[in-house]
Amino acid sequence: MAAIRDFDPLNSTVPATKIEITVSCRNLLDMDTFSKSDPVVVLFVQGLGTKEWREFGRTEVIDNTLNPDFVRKFVLDFFFEEKQNLRFDVYNVDTRSSNLSKHKDFLGQMFCTLGEIIGSTGSRLERSLSGIPGKKCGTIVFSAEELSNCRDIATMQLCANKLDKKDFFGKSDPFLVFYRSNEDGTFTICHKTEVIKNNLNPVWQPFTIPVRALCNGDYDRTVKVDVYDWDRDGSHDFIGEFTTSYREVSRGQSQFNVYEVLNPKKKGKKKKYVNSGTVTLLSFKVESECTFVDFIRGGTQLNFTVAIDFTASNGNPSQPTSLHYMSPYQMNAYAMALKAVGEIIQDYDSDKHFPAYGFGAKLPPDGKISHAFPLNSTTETPNCVGIEGVLEAYFQSLRTVQLYGPTNFAPVVNQVARCAAEVTDGSQYFVLLMITDGVISDMAQTKEAVVNAASLPMSIIIVGVGPAEFDAMEELDGDEVRVSSRGRNAERDIVQFVPFRDYIDRSGNQVLSMARLAKDVLAEIPDQLLSFMKSRGIEPRPPLPACSDSPSMSTTTTTTSTNSAPQERSMHA
Repeated sequence: MAAIRDFDPLNSTVPATKIEITVSCRNLLDMDTFSKSDPVVVLFVQGLGTKEWREFGRTEVIDNTLNPDFVRKFVLDFFFEEKQNLRFDVYNVDTRSSNLSKHKDFLGQMFCTLGEIIGSTGSRLERSLSGIPGKKCGTIVFSAEELSNCRDIATMQLCANKLDKKDFFGKSDPFLVFYRSNEDGTFTICHKTEVIKNNLNPVWQPFTIPVRALCNGDYDRTVKVDVYDWDRDGSHDFIGEFTTSYREVSRGQSQFNVYEVLNPKKKGKKKKYVNSGTVTLLSFKVESECTFVDFIRGGTQLNFTVAIDFTASNGNPSQPTSLHYMSPYQMNAYAMALKAVGEIIQDYDSDKHFPAYGFGAKLPPDGKISHAFPLNSTTETPNCVGIEGVLEAYFQSLRTVQLYGPTNFAPVVNQVARCAAEVTDGSQYFVLLMITDGVISDMAQTKEAVVNAASLPMSIIIVGVGPAEFDAMEELDGDEVRVSSRGRNAERDIVQFVPFRDYIDRSGNQVLSMARLAKDVLAEIPDQLLSFMKSRGIEPRPPLPACSDSPSMSTTTTTTSTNSAPQERSMHA
């Protein structure tokens, strides 16, 4: 169990929102001689930064059909900041065995990310199955829906009565610590109240907590609450504990929500021990709030722009010591950062056209210095097709421009801000990735640009590469002190800065390094998007209709068996 002194309410991990995936197939291969195939879909997931696939779950088996609509869903935790690779294998079931190797009829497979499914129009994705040379394997269709209890926010207030006195010269200074139970029997800290000084009958302030943080969507999951007496040195004294569940507290104030605070050690030592006080739920309410997924399903697009540092401090690109060195064997840090972030964001951009700029270089033919030049050398349309197109334009620019300086950020920030200012209705949100090796030369102008951009649908990610000291960059990352310029504070915190070296895997695993980087720099984007929408009173639009007619979904789990009608059966893992 996590120690209460380790808990930081601002940085505690809240379980991801849960996404329910419904699966159908169309025009599968017919592998049975006297009837149609009996298909099942098996989902495999890939661990963060690894290439190993592990089985996540299976649909039921449906007999005698080439067009199954599976009833059993896959429920996945969704992390925007992770590239969640999925693999769907389709088999024709010949035996009741759960061993896949005994099902000789492989019908095809498909690879995608969870983000691709969610980011598709109407959160519906249809792809061709492959894996059998020379044969058309049919298609597989997914529809995604966020589970409703993931968006609920609970507000509650509690008080206590006759708590044990723990302090020698005064009464106790009590506070409550809430823990969510995990499936393996352990507990994860999820909330801590304020301390009420010198009071055995404290009334704590109302607090708000996401329901998923309290129970991870399982209303009957145990919630444990510890009562402590605060001590200045951090060695807080344990008063007692009680357990409840989200379902119990959601009943609100009642006789069911008065809890005895019990101390197991005292109970074991004292025969006449009753309790160490009581805790009472004074009020409870639950509200639903809009989520990041709501906006994506409603059609909000993430517009991704890249800006790369072409200053001379990076070193000669033809030399292995350069941060821009184009090795035939591995990507440089610029390419790794670009690919790590871009491959996740591209799932939420329908046209996959990404503006890409460089700054700090002398351009041919006259050697003019530019701080916002298109990597594709086309001023009218700086867009590159896909992340691979951005990488290709980046490598081409390294061959044609002269690395120079200084390191000016403001021109690119203002360039993207002008685009964001044209679309403030919630239909688009702009994410600018800036990759640099050094300290900003135009800090005052950049601060002003950030303050102006903070009122727009825009976020800025800055990745520092190389060994330089990036202390000045922390001024732009407003986690602790909001960025200000000329007496104006930024309306929102929109900048996230990280040095790439903190994420490099020591064993040289580039995939893991990239996954770690993306997880950290992208983690704040959903909340930053929501903060803009909320500040402007923008609600998510209704989910977009799918591109084509969705296949009909079965609503029953069994049907009458005939020669022509499909029948479902279970295949247990």
